[in-house]
Amino acid sequence: MEQRIPAKPKSQSGSTSRVKEILDWYKGENAGTLTNLARMLNHGTLAGTGKMVILPVDQGFEHGPARSFAPNADGYDPHFHFQLAVDAGCNAYAAPLGFLEAGAAEFAGDIPLILKLNNSDSLYSSKDPNPAVTASVQDALRLGCCAIGYTIYPGSAHRNEMYENLRELTLEAKEAGLAVVVWSYPRGSALSKEGETAIDVCAYAAQITAQLGAHIIKVKPPSEHIEQDEARKVYEKEKIPIGTLAERVRHVVQSAFNGRRIVIFSGGAAKGTEEVLEEIRGIRDGGAFGSIIGRNSFQRPKDEALALLSSVMDIYLQ
Repeated sequence: MEQRIPAKPKSQSGSTSRVKEILDWYKGENAGTLTNLARMLNHGTLAGTGKMVILPVDQGFEHGPARSFAPNADGYDPHFHFQLAVDAGCNAYAAPLGFLEAGAAEFAGDIPLILKLNNSDSLYSSKDPNPAVTASVQDALRLGCCAIGYTIYPGSAHRNEMYENLRELTLEAKEAGLAVVVWSYPRGSALSKEGETAIDVCAYAAQITAQLGAHIIKVKPPSEHIEQDEARKVYEKEKIPIGTLAERVRHVVQSAFNGRRIVIFSGGAAKGTEEVLEEIRGIRDGGAFGSIIGRNSFQRPKDEALALLSSVMDIYLQ
C-alpha cells in the first residue's frame, strides 16, 4: 500500500469576496449549510476563487472494479483516491459509503467529503434507470462529510420517484447543516442516446435540479443537438447561440437561475490529455464553476493524474 503523505495546508483561513458573493445566493440556508459550502469553496488549489475541481469515485459501484480500476491498479485501494484528492488540491472528494468508510478516519480533516447516497450497478441494465438509495444523511454526518450527493435521471420513467426521494434527503441534509450536490444526468426511454447530452435537455436538467434545491449541480458537457421539437422552435426563434462548447455551457449556467447556482461539468469517459484540457477550456470560457473529474484522473498513474489535475486547475485560474 502506498504510504500516506501528510496533507499540505492549502485552504484559505477565510472567505474571499467571490466566495461571499456565492454564499449570498444561498442566504435562505442555515449557517451550517453555508459553512460547509464555504469549506469546499475555500479548500485546495482553487480556494477562494469560486471555482471547484472535485474528484468523484463512484465508478466501482456503477461500472464494476475491473472496468474502473484495472487501468491503474492502485485504484482498487480506497486510500489511493483520498490521497490523490489531497495531493492534487481538489476542493472535495465524492464517493459511495464503502469507499468513504474505508478512509474517512485516517484522512479526517484533510479533504472535504461528499457522500453519494444513491447508486446503480451495471449488472442489470434498463432504458429507465432507477438507482437505489445506498446511504443516509446520518452516514454523512458520522463520516464528517460536508455534503451529500445524489443522482437523478431526468427522462427516466422513474424520475418522479427520484425527485421525491431527493426532496426528503435534501430536507434532512439541510436541517443537519449539510450541502447538497446533485448529479443530473438525463437518461431514459423518453430520450434518444444523442438527446442525453443535447443542449436543450442539459439546460432543462440544470433547471430541474436547481428547482429541487441543490446547492451544486453536476451535468455533462452539452452537445449542439436539440432533442425536443418545441424547444428547437424557441432556440431558432430567439437565436440562442449554441455553436461552441463555451456558448452551450454559458446557456446551461444561465438556466440554473442565471448563474446563481454552482454548476460544474463532468469529465465523462476516459480520453486523451489534450482532449480533456481542450474541453476544460471551453467549459471555463462558458463561465462554469468548475469540473468533477473521475476516470480521466484516477485511471492514470498517480504522477500523470496529478499533472492532469494541476493543468485543469491552472486553466480555471487563468
